[in-house]
Amino acid sequence: MQREQVIVVKLGTSVLTGGTDKLDKAHMVELVRQCSELKKQGHQVILVSSGAVAAGREQLIKPCGRSLIDKQMLAAVGQGQLIHIWQSLFALYGINVGQMLLTRADVDDRARYLNARDTLTALLNYDVVPIINENDAVATSEIKVGDNDNLSALVAILANANKLLLLTDQEGLFTSDPRTNADAKLIDEVTHINDELRQLAGGSGTNLGTGGMATKLQAADIARRAGVEVIIAKGAGNNVILKCMSEQLPGTRFLKLTAPKDGRKKWLMAGPKSTGQIMIDAGAIAALQNKGASLLSKGVTSAFGRFERGDLIDLIDADNQVIARGLTRFSSVEVNKIKGAHSNKIGNLLDYDTGAEVLHRDDLVLF
Repeated sequence: MQREQVIVVKLGTSVLTGGTDKLDKAHMVELVRQCSELKKQGHQVILVSSGAVAAGREQLIKPCGRSLIDKQMLAAVGQGQLIHIWQSLFALYGINVGQMLLTRADVDDRARYLNARDTLTALLNYDVVPIINENDAVATSEIKVGDNDNLSALVAILANANKLLLLTDQEGLFTSDPRTNADAKLIDEVTHINDELRQLAGGSGTNLGTGGMATKLQAADIARRAGVEVIIAKGAGNNVILKCMSEQLPGTRFLKLTAPKDGRKKWLMAGPKSTGQIMIDAGAIAALQNKGASLLSKGVTSAFGRFERGDLIDLIDADNQVIARGLTRFSSVEVNKIKGAHSNKIGNLLDYDTGAEVLHRDDLVLF
C-alpha cells in the first residue's frame, strides 16, 4: 500500500471548461470522484482551481469584455459560484471543502505566510479539502502571483506536499509544440530544467486561461526545488489523477530535488520576489555550494537593481544563472562599494562596520 501523501491538484480553466466558455460540470464530478478515491486511500488532497472568471461570465446575461477590470468583476461574480459548485460536488461523497483566496502579499510577508500555512494545515487536519484560488477580484499587478500554475507551486510548499499535479489541455511537455508539429514527442521524465527545455514551452493553449506551458515549467522548477514531485498531464484523460499515483504515470514527471529542511528557507524559496541581483565569482560559488559558507564581499563582482539591507536578492554567476537567493545584509549602493574587498576593509570603505557577510548562510537557499 502507498504511503499517505499530500497531493496538490491544479486544475486549469481549459480542464474545467473543456475548451468551451462554460464550466463542464460533468467532468468536474469525475475529477471529484478521483479526489474522493485518493482520500479513501489515505491521502490528503488540495485543489488549486481556476475557473472563477469563466463561472462569472457564464452567470451574466449581458456580454462582458476582457479588460482587467472586467475580469476582476467576473471573478467577483464567479468565485462564489465556483466554490458552491465544488462544495455541492464534494458533498456527494461526504467531503467538506474550505475556500482560501491568496495573493502574492500573503506569501511575501513572513507572518502572513505562516498564517496561510497554519490555516492550510488546520483544514487538512480536520479532513477538509482546501479549494484555493488567487484573489482575482482585488489583486493588482503588484500583488498578483499571476497564474494558478505558480500559485499551485507556492501552495505545495506551504502544505509541505509530496506531489503537485498540473492538469492542463496538453498531455505533458513535448520536444516541440504538438499543435503545430505532428512529429513532436512527449518527454516522459525531466531531471534538469535548463534554457533548452524552457525554449520548448510555448504560450497559453486557450484564450480562457492565463497559464501556458512556460508557467507550468516555472511552477515545476519552484516546486521540485522544495522537494515536491511534479507531473504535467492532460486533465481530460481517463482517471488521470489516480494514474498519477500509480505506475501508469501519464504525462511528464519532474523529479524532485533535495529540499531544505528549514521552514524559513522554504519561505525564501517560495515567497518574496527578488528586488535585485548580486553577481559572484567562481570561488564564492564553490564556497557556497561545497563548504556551506556565507557570501563575503571578496567574492562579489557586481550588484544590479536597487535594494536595501534585509531585501531578498538573487545571487548570479557570470552567465546570469541564478545560484542562490537570500536576504542581503547590505544595500546595493554598499555592495558596489565593498565588492571584491577583503572583509577587514569594509569598515574603511563604508565608514562603519555592519559585519563581514554580505549574505549569511542562514539567510540564503542554494539553487
